[in-house]
Order: sequence, then structure tokens, then C-alpha cells
Amino acid sequence: MSSAQDPFYIVREEIQDSIDKLQSTFHRWEQTASNTGEYVHLTKEILTSCESIEWQVDELEKTISVASRDPAYYGLDEVELSRRRNWTGSARKQVGTVKRAIEKGKSNAATSKYQDTSRTNQYSAQDNDDFISSESDRQLLLMRQQDEELDELSESVQRIGGVGLTIHEELSGQERILNDLSLEMETTSNRLDFVQKRVAMVMKKAGIKGQIMLIAFLVVLFIILFVLVFLT
Repeated sequence: MSSAQDPFYIVREEIQDSIDKLQSTFHRWEQTASNTGEYVHLTKEILTSCESIEWQVDELEKTISVASRDPAYYGLDEVELSRRRNWTGSARKQVGTVKRAIEKGKSNAATSKYQDTSRTNQYSAQDNDDFISSESDRQLLLMRQQDEELDELSESVQRIGGVGLTIHEELSGQERILNDLSLEMETTSNRLDFVQKRVAMVMKKAGIKGQIMLIAFLVVLFIILFVLVFLT
């Protein structure tokens, strides 16, 4: 199976796109002041993306675990399995690094917010009203943007979940086929043993002359069948 047709690479591409978008958003977050509404919005967006990507990587690792039970059946080898495990490990590490940085930033932002609040108490009532009104409008805009991005993220998760379900169904179907084939082979083997025993009994009872006649009959029968199958 080529990389373009392998469900693993299809899902991996989806996850990599999500990681690239996460890294881009993280860079924006690093350059945003912690006392702004945009900073809060980006923090929530990044944490949501981290959880989604971690779930996707978990599902991908489950398919690798299934394939590792019988690599040859799925056209894989240990080198390919190792390469896939290394990629999922790397993806998980990238997400973990971003997530830890965000959580640390949230802690620092909370401290900074407390300090800012103390200073804000010194402002006049009119200045506070203007600030709250402006900040409220910005928060509403950011919340709408966040809802749209979460909808897009939800659609991506659903697509990946569908691919994972398809992989599971395909594996289950192939396992059933193998079980049926194994049962048919066992049944055929038992029938062949029975026929061999009956032929041996007939040959033993027939004696030398009978055996020669039986062999001659089988040869003639084989020739007739050969002519019927290949020459007609």
C-alpha cells in the first residue's frame, strides 16, 4: 500500500496540519501582552487544540499497536513501525512543550493580573467604565472568533474519527476473513485425510492386480478430464 493510500499517512497529515497551526498560534501568543483580551483568547484556543491533538495521537497509536501484532499481514516491518512510533512520540512531545509553556504563562498572567488590578483601583470611576466597555466589546468579538475556530476544529476531529473508525472496521473484517479461511483449510485437511485412508484401505484389499487396475483406471480418468478441461 502506497503512502498516499495508507490511512496512517492520511491521519498523520491531518495531525501535522493541526500541529503547524498550533505552533503558529503559539508564536502569536508569545508576542501578545498578558494583560489583553487577545492573550486570554489565544490561551484558551491553544489549550483546546492541545487536547484535540493529544486525542488524535492516542487514536493513531492504537492503530499502530494493532498493526504491530502482525506486521507482515499489514505489509509493514519493524523499521516502518519504529518510524511511525517515533513520529507519534515527536508529535506528542511538541504538543507537550507548547502546553507546558501555556500553563506556565497562565500562572504568570494571573499574578500580573492581580498586580494590574491593584493599580487599576487608583483610577477614576469614569476611566474604569470606559475600560470595561472597550474590553467587553473586544471579548465579544474574540468569543465569536473562538466559536468559529472551535467549529472548524470539531469538523477536523470528526473527519479523523471517521478515518479511525474505517481503519478499525477494515481490520475487523480482515480478521474475520482469516478466521473463515483457517476453518475452511482445517475442514479440507480433515476430508483429505479421510479420503487418503479410504484409498489406502481399498488398495490394501484389492491386492497387486487390483491395484494395477485401479491405477490404470485413474490414469485413464485423468487423461479424459485433461482433454475435457484443456482441449475443449
